[in-house]
Amino acid sequence: LSFLRLIHINIGYFSTLIKLLMYLTNIKLLNFKNHFDTRIEFSSNINCLVGNNGAGKTNVLDAIHYLSFTKSYFSSQDGLNIMNQQPFASIDGVFQKNDEQHQVQCIIKQGAKKVLKRNKKQYQKMAEHIGLFPLVMISPTDSDLLLGGSEVRRKFVDSVIAQFDRAYLYNLISYNKLLQQRNALLKQSNVTETNLELYDEQMAPLAQLIFDKRKSFLTTLNPIFINYYKSIAQSDEEVLIEYKTQLDNGVYSELSKANRAKDLITRFSSVGVHKDDFIMLFDKHLIKRRGSQGQQKTFLLALKLAQFDFMSQALKFKPILLLDDIFDKLDDNRVEHLMTLVDKHHFGQIFVTDTHSERSVHIFDKINADYKLFQLNNGGIS
Repeated sequence: LSFLRLIHINIGYFSTLIKLLMYLTNIKLLNFKNHFDTRIEFSSNINCLVGNNGAGKTNVLDAIHYLSFTKSYFSSQDGLNIMNQQPFASIDGVFQKNDEQHQVQCIIKQGAKKVLKRNKKQYQKMAEHIGLFPLVMISPTDSDLLLGGSEVRRKFVDSVIAQFDRAYLYNLISYNKLLQQRNALLKQSNVTETNLELYDEQMAPLAQLIFDKRKSFLTTLNPIFINYYKSIAQSDEEVLIEYKTQLDNGVYSELSKANRAKDLITRFSSVGVHKDDFIMLFDKHLIKRRGSQGQQKTFLLALKLAQFDFMSQALKFKPILLLDDIFDKLDDNRVEHLMTLVDKHHFGQIFVTDTHSERSVHIFDKINADYKLFQLNNGGIS
């Protein structure tokens, strides 16, 4: 039905869209958080997970995030996602992509290394999986992008770029590994500037590549983001994401050389792309200080929707979109705008969580959407 509604679109584009369609067909959860044994067959369009708080709706979204990123969206420790008193957790999912099916399995064990398999073949490096099944998640925890430290914003930008640029991901991994070794060296009592120079020679080209890619990314993202904000807010409020980096003042090799003596005193690497930040501005001030709660929510929603558009253009197909508790966090006008985009088939496969089934049914019936609704209750599902 959703494809029939797209007949008015250019036939060439329509054919490409079908060819590059990607969606998750089903998932199986064993001992994952509060899901003892959950199996779900999804719609390729809209999937709405409804239930009370604590029923396990967000946990399903987090499991999908595992299948894409090999890790949780909410917790950095895999062991915290295993059901209490259980030795392991397992997430199995099947993706349909380019007329092919891909089975992805992630196994988490207490006190053991995480295992990730695609089509029953185990990965040696998790990074090899990143970008194969991309997604965008919008969650209440995204407020950390505005209120948290620079590390949160760097991770966000890096995760977006890594999903369509494998070389960037490997450069970032190499840079961070060398940075870790350099910092460890600085902790030693007999370290010299000559020792540091050996690391700086290796880090310099990586830093430049990372800097160039982040700068290019933000140059492309900002206009999309600004347009989304103005459209949702229906105002001329000025918003911008500004790239703050030491490399604007010179190349890494020169900056690191000038700061080696300082690093020997502080015993920390004070220069590099690991110090970058992405400044969230509202009317030329930090939005966390100047923007209201409604403006901050609009800022975040516009940012994530811009991320979706950017990735769609870069990948030539639409990522999966996860909307966690979105209706409770937005007013009626913002929800109506978002659903208008859904109605126009701007997105591909969508997962939505909601605490009120009646509200979801009303919203999706109103736009005549093709959707499946799942009722969750303490890990059970119908």
